[in-house]
Amino acid sequence: MNDLTLSRVVAAKLKAALRVMPAVVVAGARQTGKSTLARALGGRGDAPGARPSAIHDRRYLSLDDFDLLHLARSDPDSLVRSSHPVTLDEVQREPALLSAVKREIDRDRRPGRFLLTGSANLLMMQRVSESLAGRASYLTLWPMTRREQIGLGRCGIWEKFFELNDRHWLDAVATNGDDREDWRMFARRGGFPIPAVHLTLPEERSIWFDGYVRTYLERDLQALSSVAALPDYRRLMQAAALRLGSLVNQTQLGRDIGLRQPTVRRYLNLLETSYLLVRVPAYAVNRRKRLMKSPKLYWGDTGLAMHLSQETEPRGAHLENLILQDLLVWRDCRPAPAEVLHWRTTSGEEVDFVIEADESLLPIEIKATRRPRIRDANNLHAFRREYGNSVHPGLLLHGGDTLEWMTPEVLAAPWWMVV
Repeated sequence: MNDLTLSRVVAAKLKAALRVMPAVVVAGARQTGKSTLARALGGRGDAPGARPSAIHDRRYLSLDDFDLLHLARSDPDSLVRSSHPVTLDEVQREPALLSAVKREIDRDRRPGRFLLTGSANLLMMQRVSESLAGRASYLTLWPMTRREQIGLGRCGIWEKFFELNDRHWLDAVATNGDDREDWRMFARRGGFPIPAVHLTLPEERSIWFDGYVRTYLERDLQALSSVAALPDYRRLMQAAALRLGSLVNQTQLGRDIGLRQPTVRRYLNLLETSYLLVRVPAYAVNRRKRLMKSPKLYWGDTGLAMHLSQETEPRGAHLENLILQDLLVWRDCRPAPAEVLHWRTTSGEEVDFVIEADESLLPIEIKATRRPRIRDANNLHAFRREYGNSVHPGLLLHGGDTLEWMTPEVLAAPWWMVV
């Protein structure tokens, strides 16, 4: 299947942003499909004889081309000056180019002039974010959701839980559940388009992931920061993959692999800047406290995490990670802001994810079991008792086929009916 035939959830928001802002930045890990998405927006007019628009007829320039990269460094102004909209791919390779984009936007602020893509979170690169302040809209292209992979072009039905009265939840979930799947197979292939859609054999995916890690370590990482000891960095990647779903403890992580805490902190930040690592903050009513509580550690792609950890069988934490990946796509593509958090008390009560949106909370507990039990809902009840009227009924997503109100306050649903 050609990637161009697989629509992405973010595409609609991207087109809308290009009609408003002079520059739009689409960031995400390498090989999530940014270049494919950018190319799909160019090369044709809106209609026969149509004038160039912010959406189509774009010049496409990739800084993976060494000649263009040299020009970006030697004469950036001539590279970005154009009467047509311009797509600049992999801009993190020459951050100074963004100063030329800024000058060109200040000269002509028409919407959609620049579509910029990068394999790094440019907002975490201070000199880049300052260059485009007030001039750019930022979007993230995460690895493909399950429903993007099968050609439906969407993510899970998370919005339904905020739109509908809870008495309609069961029907909404039931009408969405027509694509039963073993989550373990999904975890192994992940969401990068090539291993998820085009490769079918485990051996082929292993070869692809090995090449991906090598390219990241030897090329992409060096564009972000100098790392002298690549073996140490790779050990940190493996250790982080083995701790998927755990609270982040930098000191303990460093002790286990023989690295100082400041080095661990720097390496984790680089992984997060590269969109390979995801840290889920803790929920607290006081927002400042969220910065003081330990986040949980996940990966941007379960297939890559399993390759790094060398695990052959997915764990329950991998199912959590799959749900998180889908939630991140939904969160970043909805018009109103939302946050994905986790909840944990000093007494050991915890809820895997807490979604904060529209001034309300949706607690989600995830169990890999095929037969969820009443006790699996205990922490959801504890969370509802703690936070009261602002909390929706809880969701208990599991690996089986049962769809039912387990209690009046908790809906148990197969993960594949929601995601």
